[in-house]
Amino acid sequence: MSDTTTRALSLLNLLQTHRHWPGSELAERLGVTERTVRRDVERLRELGYRIESAPGSAGGYRLEAGSAVPPLLLTDEEAVAMTIGLRIAASQRLVGGPETTLTALAKLEQVLPAPLRRRVNALAEAVQPMGIGSGVAVSTEVLGELALACRDHERVRFTYTAASGEVTRRRVEPHVLAPADRHWYLLCRDLDKDDWRTFRVDRLADVEHTRVLFTPHPLAPEQIEEFISVARSWVRQPVEADVVMDLPIDRMREWFGQWGQGASAEDADRTRWPIGGADFRETMYALSWVPARVEYATDLAEPARGELREVLGRMLRALERPLPAARVTDAAASAPSDS
Repeated sequence: MSDTTTRALSLLNLLQTHRHWPGSELAERLGVTERTVRRDVERLRELGYRIESAPGSAGGYRLEAGSAVPPLLLTDEEAVAMTIGLRIAASQRLVGGPETTLTALAKLEQVLPAPLRRRVNALAEAVQPMGIGSGVAVSTEVLGELALACRDHERVRFTYTAASGEVTRRRVEPHVLAPADRHWYLLCRDLDKDDWRTFRVDRLADVEHTRVLFTPHPLAPEQIEEFISVARSWVRQPVEADVVMDLPIDRMREWFGQWGQGASAEDADRTRWPIGGADFRETMYALSWVPARVEYATDLAEPARGELREVLGRMLRALERPLPAARVTDAAASAPSDS
């Protein structure tokens, strides 16, 4: 294989692993001049790869969908089969690293010509493995775009519809996509709030790539898990209630951290905090985290209210009731002593 061919394939591999490459960085990676990069880009275009270029300091190159599946990749049938398989894998969480599935899917779909993409969409509607229908429908195109933004550390804009129906436009730095409880969540840094936020992907639309890269904030795996756990708790629960505690909201948020999301100031000295769970036991656990010596009230409704009162009553009686002495069995009594 000639040096020119090897270099062109190396260039193609780089273009497939990033959404946008500055020409100077490509030249540095390949060990050539920017003029040579331009020539190699033209060679790839002649082979059928559609590569977009933009001039200027913020310019560079990116691989776009073409009028046909580029050579050296897949046949039409293979491309359709692989795309369907990746969509199913992403929906069913069949792969341990969900982001790997999504980036592979996004990489493939970004070069599919429009006729093949329509074919994939038609087949995907007909192929519904067990269990997928029970989850909320999520656009695989949106998932793919977000996965690429997470991978490339690229800022994006999108429209978000909250559970209340409020529609807002968000500017974020995407960090990670995570599946949980039949939903997909995007953990990101909200630029307008200057804080971490977690969004349900099925409520997200109109993803716009800014081509502005960022340096990601470090997050430990346990921090990511906590953010997602908090987001999951916002799904409507069978048992829900409000807690109003005698604690100013700034001190409440300091105590609860991410678990204080959704809290609001009742007045200068009190905070209203929504809680919920699968049953009264989970709400009881939430109530147990109110700081010591802080009084509070809750509107927990029946029958959960009565169930909680009965359990707490038995617990209090158990604390006052003396524990019977351990019963000595006949075998233990007849055993010879060591003396």
